[in-house]
Amino acid sequence: MAGGTDKATGKREWIYTASVKGRFQRWHRWSGIALQALLLLTPWVLINGEQALRLDLPGRRLFVLGLTFTPRDTLFLVLMLLFAAFSLFFFTSLFGRLWCGYACPQTVFLEEWVRPIERLWEGERGARMKRDAGPLGWDKAWRKAGKWLSFAAVAGLVAMTIVSYFAGARALWAGAAGPVAYAFVGVLGAGLLADFAWFREQFCNYLCPYARFQGALTDDESQVVAYAVSLGEPRQTKENRKAAATGLLAKGSLGACIDCNKCVAVCPQGIDIREGYQLECIACARCVDACTSVMDKMGQPSLIQYTTIAETEGRKPRVLRGRTGVYSALLTALAGLFVVALLGRHKIEATVHRAPGTLFQVDADGWTRNTFLLNVSNNHGAAGSAPAPFTVTVSGIPGAEVIAPPISVAPAAGARVPLVVRVPPAVELPRTAPLRITVKTDFDEINVDTTFKTDRTTGEG
Repeated sequence: MAGGTDKATGKREWIYTASVKGRFQRWHRWSGIALQALLLLTPWVLINGEQALRLDLPGRRLFVLGLTFTPRDTLFLVLMLLFAAFSLFFFTSLFGRLWCGYACPQTVFLEEWVRPIERLWEGERGARMKRDAGPLGWDKAWRKAGKWLSFAAVAGLVAMTIVSYFAGARALWAGAAGPVAYAFVGVLGAGLLADFAWFREQFCNYLCPYARFQGALTDDESQVVAYAVSLGEPRQTKENRKAAATGLLAKGSLGACIDCNKCVAVCPQGIDIREGYQLECIACARCVDACTSVMDKMGQPSLIQYTTIAETEGRKPRVLRGRTGVYSALLTALAGLFVVALLGRHKIEATVHRAPGTLFQVDADGWTRNTFLLNVSNNHGAAGSAPAPFTVTVSGIPGAEVIAPPISVAPAAGARVPLVVRVPPAVELPRTAPLRITVKTDFDEINVDTTFKTDRTTGEG
């Protein structure tokens, strides 16, 4: 059986995971608590009156730690995604499937919620197997119902939390969000419930692409979970012990593995690590803790460990090598570029478009008029604070005057106003003249370049 699938029939076999304690499971617990706290509490943390992290799809804004990003800040999104991707490559090249085993939401939810709930309602592995093999009765029915209701409650909690990053936690939990938000909660909750109650390890085996391309990210010096064949084989099975007793196997030829099968019983992916490295392995180290608990009683080291192919071949693994050096350089460059771009980022935005219908107009006093539409956004300050006043000036054309209504924009808001630029008849201009419009507040200033059109027919630009 590999990944919960019977090799002979190709049908899925339900995985009954046994409990296990040990050093790596404590690491799982602490990392799981930290990651769940980050997920559940972040929507409730306010910075400048906004959630610490929220994606406002209708407003096309991303709020991150007090900063507001808009579609004009696509560079930052690209840099963050590239940094996340190369971080995954870097840590995978060093530690193998560290993400899968300790940080993936699928692993965290299954280890910290699903399996504890299952043990609470149905008992340990043997009791669950026996009950499922028996007929449907009252004991089985009420336990299953309680388990599924608990799964539904957790799925609902997680779905509400995830949608809070889009619809706003306070509005969503107070029932003040729109129907679309709650529809997404229902769809996402149903999907999570199906995953918790049935799909489970199949997600890792068939949907997640990480297992498929990790082979290109690892090498002989990446950490993997491996079984020490040289120490454990031949296993001390009943047949091998009988063969050794009758002389068919030489005395002392049996390995240290007593074939207790605990490494298989605790595996959430349903694999036998003793059969060699398999794509289904998520490097969670449950088998390491299980083997350690058995071998400690025999005064011997665990036969399953985090190791590298280099170590199994007697070579010393290197941390700094070709791929890790390249990944480190790329991560440093991306981080540096992000910081430089962030320091030079404007807190306001402004765009200018020519008003439709006419390029220019000559007024009765002989002045030439161009009419624009000015769009301004305020990405600075706390939500609910006083609007910021904007002033508009022009340069590049002597004697030009600006006519615009008073502009005042609240934080995380925008405004569109008409903007008229007039030039006196004494100023000689080509048909198309460069014009710079400066938009200024108390905390920032931004320039927008455009053109001024006239009725001149000479000196066209």
